[in-house]
Amino acid sequence: MKKESPIRIKSFQFACDIVNYCDRLKENKDFELASQLLRSGTSIGANTREAQRAESKRDFRHKFGIALKEAEETMYWLEILDATRREVPDKMKNNCEELIKILVAILKNSQL
Repeated sequence: MKKESPIRIKSFQFACDIVNYCDRLKENKDFELASQLLRSGTSIGANTREAQRAESKRDFRHKFGIALKEAEETMYWLEILDATRREVPDKMKNNCEELIKILVAILKNSQL
């Protein structure tokens, strides 16, 4: 059985945390913000999973590049929520920052 990669595990758990947090946002009628955050926050893991079945090194980098963009967008939405006095768990912001750092490292280490 293939060992799960750390980025795959972390991005999956982060997506689960995002889903649960967005459910709370929707309970408070923050539908638009929840929708934006849900899309970007779950897309990180989807793209990292796609990258692991990439057709080429270029495709691999492209998918991880998209995952990085989605992680940056997710951080943006978390910052907006924080700035508008929604309760954003510090752990969620820290986990997003950690994902960004891991994705940057993966991209740097996979130069064409």
